[in-house]
Amino acid sequence: MFSGFEKIIEARIKKAQDEGAFEDLPGSGQPLRLEDDRHIPEELRMAHKVLKNADCLPPEVQLRKEIRATEDLLAGMTDTAQKYRTIKKLNFLILKLNSSRDTHASFDVPQRYYGDLVERLESK
Repeated sequence: MFSGFEKIIEARIKKAQDEGAFEDLPGSGQPLRLEDDRHIPEELRMAHKVLKNADCLPPEVQLRKEIRATEDLLAGMTDTAQKYRTIKKLNFLILKLNSSRDTHASFDVPQRYYGDLVERLESK
């Protein structure tokens, strides 16, 4: 049985259908794209969906994205002073990422020193 409020809602939906308000909607006639969220605990699924729809990333994912962007920026640099500053920024971001996680040190992202040391030794 419908309560009074539900009857009003059903009546308005039926009226809109009869007037053709739901025709020619984007994606009409297409299969639904259901997301596979089995890996997310059931009690967190709604919160996860709300955050995802708001384009809100977890801090670790945001840091990884920033690290990737900084590495891409670094790859195209030629100025040594600018490259040095960017490597310092990159190492800071990596340090921040590594310190934010409660995992074993073997899972840490390595900082950028080795390649630069080799470059300096080869240039002399």
